[in-house]
Amino acid sequence: MYSLLRPLLFALDPEHAHELTLQALRAPGGAVLLRTLYGARVPSLPVTCMGLRFPNPLGLAAGLDKQAAAVGGLAALGFGFLELGTVTPGPQPGNPRPRLFRLPQAAALINRMGFNSGGLEPFLANLAAAPRPVPLGINIGKNKDTPAEHTLHDYLTGLRAVYTHADYVAVNISSPNTPGLRALQEETALAELLAGLKEAQVQLAASHGRYVPIALKIAPDLDGEAVDRIARRLLEYRFDAVIATNTTTTRPGLEHDPRAREAGGLSGRPLRPLATAVIARLYRTLQGRIPIIGVGGIENADDAWEKLVAGADLLQIYAALIYRGPAVVRAIVAGLKDRADRLGGGDLGTAVARTRAG
Repeated sequence: MYSLLRPLLFALDPEHAHELTLQALRAPGGAVLLRTLYGARVPSLPVTCMGLRFPNPLGLAAGLDKQAAAVGGLAALGFGFLELGTVTPGPQPGNPRPRLFRLPQAAALINRMGFNSGGLEPFLANLAAAPRPVPLGINIGKNKDTPAEHTLHDYLTGLRAVYTHADYVAVNISSPNTPGLRALQEETALAELLAGLKEAQVQLAASHGRYVPIALKIAPDLDGEAVDRIARRLLEYRFDAVIATNTTTTRPGLEHDPRAREAGGLSGRPLRPLATAVIARLYRTLQGRIPIIGVGGIENADDAWEKLVAGADLLQIYAALIYRGPAVVRAIVAGLKDRADRLGGGDLGTAVARTRAG
C-alpha cells in the first residue's frame, strides 16, 4: 500500500506531507485499521529496560509527533514504544519554512525545524486524550528565546509538567537547530544540568510515589573524549539512559549533492556509522550500567542488530518510516526475533550478549 502512497506524498512539500500523514494517523477508526494491517503482524520480542517492559525494542524517535497528536495511530504500527516531542515550555513557531528536506537517493532527511512546538499546555491536553498501548517517552527542550542562564529552569519546567504523563523523559540538548543548545554537552554546563534534573527527579518520585526514568539525548558530532566525559557524568549523576544520537551537522558521503547544502541536522542512512560509533564509545565506559537507546540510520534488521551489538539496548527509527513505510517496523522486529531465536533461544538480550562475546 505504501508503495502507491509514497509517490503522492513525495510530490508534496515534505512538511506538508508530514502534516497530512499525522492527520491521517488520527482519523476515526484509523488505529484499528493500521493495527490490522501492520501492528498485528509485528512479532512479540519483549525487552526490559530502565525498569520498563517494552513489547519489542523498536521505538519511534522524537520529532515525528511533536504535539502528541497521533499516539493511537503510531502505536498501531507495531512500535514497542513512542517518543513524543520535542516539546518546549512555551509555544514557539520554530524556524521559517522551508525547513524540512528529502534526499531520496541517500534515504536521508535534513531538518532545521527549530523546536517548533505548541508548548506544554496543548501537548498535555493531547496526551490526556490519547490511548497508551505502549510505553511513551516525552522529549523536552528549551525555548529559543530563553537566556542561557535560565536554561535549567526551562528543562525543570518541562520535567515537572510531563513527569506524571511519561513512562520516561528524554532531555534534548543536542538539536543543532536551537542556537547554543549543543553547548550544554560541555563539561560545566552538563554537570549543572544533570545535577539539577536529578535533584528534581528525586523530589518528584517522592511526591508522586512513582519513579520516572530520565534519558539524555546527545549528538553524533562529538569527539571520543567528549563522549567519554558525558558517559562518566551520566554515571556520576545516576542518569537512567542515554539516547545516541541526534542528527548530524556533517554531510558524510554527500559532499557533492547540492541538496545536502541546506542548513540543519542530517538523519537517515548517512548517519548510521556515526551513530553506531558513538554507541560503541559510550558502551566502552558504561558497560551496561546505563542503557543506551540507539538511533540513526536504521533501515533494516541488519542495521538494528549492528546497533545492538555495538551497545544499544533499545532502538529508534524515523527516516526509515518515511522512506520504507509502516511495514518497516515488522521487517526490523521480525529480523531481530529470528536472530534471538537462533542465537539466544528466543531471548534477544542473550543473543546480543553471545554475539558481543564473540
